[in-house]
Amino acid sequence: MAAVHEFRPGFEFDVARLEAWLASQLPVPGPLRVRQFPGGQSNPTYLLEGPERNYVLRRKPSGVLLPSAHAVDREFRVMRALGAGSDVPVARVLALCEDASVIGSAFYVMEHVEGRIFWDPSLPEVPREERRAIFRGMNEAIARLHAVDPAAVGLGDFGRPDGYIGRQVARWSRQYAGDLEAAGRIEAMERLIDWLPRHLPAREPPAAVVHGDYRLDNLIFHPHEPRVLAILDWELSTLGDPYADFAYHLMMYRLGIEAIKGLPGRDLVALGLPDEREYTRWYCERRGIAEVPHLDFYVAFCLFRLAGIFHGIRARVTRGTAVSAQARKYAAEVEKIAETGWRQAQGAGAGAGAGAGAGAGAGGT
Repeated sequence: MAAVHEFRPGFEFDVARLEAWLASQLPVPGPLRVRQFPGGQSNPTYLLEGPERNYVLRRKPSGVLLPSAHAVDREFRVMRALGAGSDVPVARVLALCEDASVIGSAFYVMEHVEGRIFWDPSLPEVPREERRAIFRGMNEAIARLHAVDPAAVGLGDFGRPDGYIGRQVARWSRQYAGDLEAAGRIEAMERLIDWLPRHLPAREPPAAVVHGDYRLDNLIFHPHEPRVLAILDWELSTLGDPYADFAYHLMMYRLGIEAIKGLPGRDLVALGLPDEREYTRWYCERRGIAEVPHLDFYVAFCLFRLAGIFHGIRARVTRGTAVSAQARKYAAEVEKIAETGWRQAQGAGAGAGAGAGAGAGAGGT
């Protein structure tokens, strides 16, 4: 009996053509059963179930795309480099196909990593006494990433080594402007677009390989141990500011929305979890630094960036090219994220004098 494949409507492809291509590239025994994962907000992701082992395929979506978005070739490159030259936990990538005629868009295939993915940072499925260790594992994995020398693993040209925050603000401001017709105006977003470039930290830390979307649900943990086996979803990775990359997943302490589980208002002691101050100290200790400076600025920037990502998702929903069943839920959160970002900016000195380094008073929490 032929395998029954599971695709979301509009994301099907010819499995026989994929099997033929894989047979020409890898010793992948078929036939394959293909099941599309429900996530994969940007790049559709599929489980390939084989008779002997499983694989994962990530592809570009179809439809109108931004020129620099959905770069599966960059995902493949950074994962291959880190897997070969560092102790950063990544899945082993196997093959990249840039020939859109095979399944309709570029894609890559990697090994399937068996483990646990946690969607709620309060970790309700984990015993209380084990939760701190999970957070330590998450903290250790990002510290390992930021300790990598980009040039030593062949990623010295993976991005520009300076001016990361300014470029990112400009990039997401342009994307916001480009999506206005489809996604609408957001007052708090426009305040951040005005404020952030005028309050950039005066000094940047040395550039690191940054993930760009580091958060708990982009990690696969060992089935029984509190260690990360693989960091997922490298689409936004580049060379950049490690403090911004770290601050991005600190949003779990400051952002509470329906679409993304967070910790604001939760009793962290009762949950057995570290607070933000302690969690940040763990990172600093692992990196050998005294503090993460300008932390409120960095969190405001990260919330602005997340709002920009969700604003783009809203635009794709309007255009009919959103790839996730959760897209409408994410699209509804743009205003709340941007407003939270503006409150963080006010905590970092919004309204103070303009100019580079005006956010210098923003310290850790």
